[in-house]
Amino acid sequence: MNIIIMGAPGSGKGTQAALICKAHDLPHVSTGDLLRKNIADGTELGKQAKAFMDAGKLVPDELVIALLKNRIAETDCKNGFLLDGFPRNAKQAEVLGGIVDIDVALYLETDLDKLADRAANRRVCLKCGYSTSADKAPDGKCKECGEPLVIRDDDKREVVENRLKVYAANTAPLVEYYKAKGVLKTVDGMQSIEAVNAAIEAALK
Repeated sequence: MNIIIMGAPGSGKGTQAALICKAHDLPHVSTGDLLRKNIADGTELGKQAKAFMDAGKLVPDELVIALLKNRIAETDCKNGFLLDGFPRNAKQAEVLGGIVDIDVALYLETDLDKLADRAANRRVCLKCGYSTSADKAPDGKCKECGEPLVIRDDDKREVVENRLKVYAANTAPLVEYYKAKGVLKTVDGMQSIEAVNAAIEAALK
């Protein structure tokens, strides 16, 4: 079964991807991880990607597709995979469709305003990585090591809202694309982790 998972930043996509892969024994193919691995391994495609990233540019679709094509040709993907981080828009989905059939496009539907609130309320410890919400740490100290808790730059409301706007603009056509293909499964992503996972498993049956 070839699955793609879509969801806004902060929707719990990474958590659900890990649970799905474990339950169905599927490799988790993340384009971010794929880029980092190829750069670290010094592959030809990795070197090309690094040149774009070092120049502060987006890695072109053709390059990401070439990396993906190589990855899904590996033996662990022969019975299926879960793709995370690609496609990000309908144009990329069309290119992907020319390479491999997608059986299920899972969409974690979320309330973008609530996601922005959730991110703005998150506090992290830079020393040990502990994370909690501001209301659960009124003293502003880490429960694990006592260091001060901070709001990460990418959790600041204006940053999150901008990322969510970009995401919404690109994802709406992508959702319609997979709906038209008859493979879209929409799940309410605002529930608990367990409830979202149960809904996903029901959708995959």
